This record gives sequence, structure tokens and C-alpha cells, in this order.
Amino acid sequence: MAPSTKLGSILLLSASLVAAQQSTFPATPLIEKKFPSPTALPYKVDTDTNLIRGSQKGYNICNSTTENQESLCQTSYVNSLDDFCLWAPTEPNSIVGNTEGEMVAWCTKPGHGTRLIPAGALKGVQYMKTPDYAQLVGFVDQKFINIQSGDYGGEMDPGGADLRGNPLGGVVFSTAWGDVKQAVHWHNFMGGEAFCIKVCDPAGANAAHFCEHIFDRIGCAYNAPNNAKNGTFESCDGDNQDFPGIYTANGQVMTYTQPDEKLGPITTMPYQPKVPASSNCKQFSSTSLYAALATVSNPGVPAATAAPSGSTKAPSGSGTSTASRTGSAAAAGTGTSSGASSLAISGVAIITVMFSVVFLS
Repeated sequence: MAPSTKLGSILLLSASLVAAQQSTFPATPLIEKKFPSPTALPYKVDTDTNLIRGSQKGYNICNSTTENQESLCQTSYVNSLDDFCLWAPTEPNSIVGNTEGEMVAWCTKPGHGTRLIPAGALKGVQYMKTPDYAQLVGFVDQKFINIQSGDYGGEMDPGGADLRGNPLGGVVFSTAWGDVKQAVHWHNFMGGEAFCIKVCDPAGANAAHFCEHIFDRIGCAYNAPNNAKNGTFESCDGDNQDFPGIYTANGQVMTYTQPDEKLGPITTMPYQPKVPASSNCKQFSSTSLYAALATVSNPGVPAATAAPSGSTKAPSGSGTSTASRTGSAAAAGTGTSSGASSLAISGVAIITVMFSVVFLS
């Protein structure tokens, strides 16, 4: 090959490599993508190409044709105690930290075009509606929604280190404030056989603060303080919590800064979260709340054991990517990570330094 031809080939190859170089950030962050209703959604919310985490795994236009236990719907809903969704993996025995960018919606009620949470998987749930947000905190046999038993999980939210959210293209809607509206700000911790998901009023002045997504290592106890109890299904009104990371010590308002994971496990916390006051709590039986799930199962997992039931009637309310934050523990940390965690079961707090997050209250 002549020198000039060889030089031309090298320059062409260099140009191709530059053109093919992947980027990290999308043209528009997920949290800035707003839709007036589910009917206004595109097939995929995340349409950026040539980004490091790859393409959105699922889709956002979901209906009766997509409603099955293999659904890849990534449009979620948080409406009430008997009508909500959780983000969970597509394949059995998955680790949250490895799949948070690919999570799909698993819901308690048909009609959203999603997978359904198998019968008996939910073991206790508290729904709380406050002036600025609505949240559900509860206990779940997580293997029935494809999370590996013993995995203390991770956080899903519309932020992410690369601003594409976890899951990529995942959006959440809610009827907590009347007509169905997009909850632009939300967070969902999954793992440790428990969960919490919070959606913040899009009209609220402090939605981004109540649904903060920078405290992924300290879990539900600090991000969504609660009085959830295993075996109890209840719907309550409640006061607002303090903003996650904000606390008062000796009469002075303080701001907590989460340490970098490179500094090692979180072994102590400078404060204990204050659980907001609740009122008008009404308890229900799981069988009446989730009657539509009675025959639902996960094809890859044996049938679940029936959840405990309470009393009274149900309420009328109705990618190819990898995790963007390595080691971002969720609901309670992972068995391979370390830090501080607290899990309240029927009001009994268990404190350990084996995990990297604090879970329920």
C-alpha cells in the first residue's frame, strides 16, 4: 500500500473512532421530560443513542396488549393502597444493583399494561398521603418479583449519575392529587424483603426536596420515615416528613452529607429520622385489597404463600444497561457491602453494621 493510501486509511479509521465514541449524558435529562398524561407518552421516553449505558430496555406505551408476566412496561403508577406499582427486574434471581437501569413496573391491579405482583408476595403495606407527597412502605417476599433473596437492593429514581434515571426511561404517574398526573419527582427503594416508594406533588414547591435522590445509601428509614408493620395493610393521612438529610440537633437545623462509598461503610449516623404523625388510619385485608392478584404467579418462581389478612373492606381509591451507581445500596444494603442498617419489623428495630443502608423506620 502506498504511503499516501495508508495515511488516508489511518485518518479515515481515526475519524470513524471519534464518530463512534460513546457519550454519558442525554440531550435532555429524564427529570426534565414531562408528559401531561400517559396517553401523551412516546413508545420510548429514552431515545438517545450511542450512550454508555445503552438503550432503554422496555417501552412506555402500555395497554392490554402488553399486560402479562413478561411485560417490559416502564410506566408506573402510585395511586392508593390497593393500586400501586414497584420497580423490579425482568429475570428471576436478579441483583438490584446490577439491573436498576432495566427495571420494569410490577403492579397490584390490572389495567396498567404491566406485570402483576404475584399473589401473597406483599406481606404488609402502609399508604400515607401527606400535604406534599404520597408514599407506600411495606414488606414483600422479593423473590416473587425477581429480586434475589438476601439482596438488600438499590434505589430507583429519575436522576442517576448520568441523568437518565433508573430505570432508563422509567416514568411514574399518580391520581393522588385528582386526575392522573406525572410525578416528576419520586424515589423507590427495593430490597431486604421490603420497599418504599414515594411520589411528590408536581404542583408542590418542594417536590424535589421531599423526593430527594442523593441519599441512596441510607434507605427508607431516612428517605421515607414510616410506621409500616409486617402483617398490617393500612391507609393513613399524615404530616410531611423533614426533607431527607435535614435534621435538628440542639435547636440547630443541620444538613447531612452522605459520604462517598470510597470512604467505606456507613457505621454511624449523626441523627435518627423523625417519623411524621399519622391520622385516620384504616386497616384492610390483603385478600380484599388485592383480589385481582389471587391467581397471579411468576412463571419463573414457585407460587407465593398467602399474605396475612386484616379486617374490613378494601378502599375505593383505586436495556442493555448496567447500574449507574455501583454499590448504590437500596432498601437495606447488600450482603457484599457494608454500613449501617435498621429494619423495623412489627415495631422492633434491628440495628446492624453489615449493610450499607438503613431501611424501614
